Amino acid sequence: GPAQVVDHYENPRNVGSLDRNAKNVGTGLVGAPACGDVMKLQVEVDENGKITDARFKTFGCGSAIASSSLATEWVKGKTVDEALKIRNTDIAKELCLPPVKLHCSMLAEDAIKAALADYKLKQDPKKEEAEKT
Repeated sequence: GPAQVVDHYENPRNVGSLDRNAKNVGTGLVGAPACGDVMKLQVEVDENGKITDARFKTFGCGSAIASSSLATEWVKGKTVDEALKIRNTDIAKELCLPPVKLHCSMLAEDAIKAALADYKLKQDPKKEEAEKT
């Protein structure tokens, strides 16, 4: 509800960074040049494919920060596949974003996808071998 919305604006959760070089950490960096918002979202995944931690750093408006805060809360405890099902529409609905701020929730969805894609890339040893040679 609205009270929770305000809380994500005033007390964003999970602000900070994880070790981007760790094999079990995926980093997503997305931006919306039109509005100058930049969002970095990181996930830490355990050996069972569960997301155990998430961190973000967002440069942008309150809606962008609230969207990424909510996104990190939502991905925690989910599997990678479950986290990929999070939609910007759900984030926007939860935060009661006005239409003009819908791009902030889209950015959060993109950031989750980018972080998970980065994580998946790191799990593919063939890819790393190719980079070494």
